[in-house]
Amino acid sequence: MTIIVPIHRRRDPVPEHQGAANSPAQVQTSLAGAVTLGMERGRFGGNVHLRGLNLLLLYESGCRARCTYCGLAKDRPEVSERARNHTFIRVKWPTYGTEDILARVKDDCGAMQRVCVAMVQDHRAFADSNAVMRRFRDETSMGISALITATVVRSREMVEEILEAGADMFTVAFDACTPELFDRTRGRGARGPHRWEHHWQVLRWGVEVFGRFKTGVHLVCGLGETERQMAEMIQRVHDCGAHTHLFAFFPEAGTVMQDVDPAPMGHYRRIQVARYLINHGVGRVEEMRFNDAGQIVEFGCDIAPLLADGEAFMTSGCAGHDGRNACNRPFGNERPSMRQRNHPMPLDAAARALAAVELREDLRT
Repeated sequence: MTIIVPIHRRRDPVPEHQGAANSPAQVQTSLAGAVTLGMERGRFGGNVHLRGLNLLLLYESGCRARCTYCGLAKDRPEVSERARNHTFIRVKWPTYGTEDILARVKDDCGAMQRVCVAMVQDHRAFADSNAVMRRFRDETSMGISALITATVVRSREMVEEILEAGADMFTVAFDACTPELFDRTRGRGARGPHRWEHHWQVLRWGVEVFGRFKTGVHLVCGLGETERQMAEMIQRVHDCGAHTHLFAFFPEAGTVMQDVDPAPMGHYRRIQVARYLINHGVGRVEEMRFNDAGQIVEFGCDIAPLLADGEAFMTSGCAGHDGRNACNRPFGNERPSMRQRNHPMPLDAAARALAAVELREDLRT
């Protein structure tokens, strides 16, 4: 999202919200969303355009969780002062009135196919998320993804309320792929409220209510996992009836993990391919071969024809009306000056060739 160059606005700007900021009357949107809707100056370079609008609930008290890698963490010093003034995933998430966002979406002529409404850890988030989704259900034709905070969802009936509010996709942010990593980065080890087994219970409720593969799981690559651990988690998620949406960890200033390096490119590329094979039902983790370091050395099938179009290396997320990924989050994990881990648009021949080389990087024989 940081490949944004100042240009003249296409329309008169909507001023960013000032004063007390609380959902559902106000929401944050990614900088990419604000630019696409003409609410911030800028443009994307190249052939990039946003296909899905990401919205984030907010409260003056901030998020109540303490995830060690997250810019919204309660213990991030500057966030505790006023959450709306600070970054999440390293870029600005400006705050606007929900009415203003809806007005711009209606003027978007369907270019963005999906809206994702994300909760934070707060007791008000469940009702407020549903209130925002109902507005989009009643006033737009966009697909609606509910990115829920599992800890505030306490029953199957609450999941049914999310479906009734208009969501057609239900997504659970696990982020960490093992119970130990989850506890250390999000749970008791981080003095946080989240619990591994409860996330699994909420995911199962989601599959029951929304249906198989109408539910997704967010996983963050680079929190300390091995490739084998991540592939095994992706397989478990798939067998449960959900798809995995993969994110790349990058350190955010002021967080516990601000000095931790991102995972090597080869590590990420191999996990991307494992996710692609498993999500498409053409490979399983049991067919893959791993070395002593837990790296994937064989995928169990001929991957060359499967990777020829480069789709495996594109951003993963919920699909739009056309069946293609709508949540393409341009540059949401890395700066444009870096090698792109998540390509927001189809890869050209040079990018596909580079990804094939990167797939073998850092691999121990």
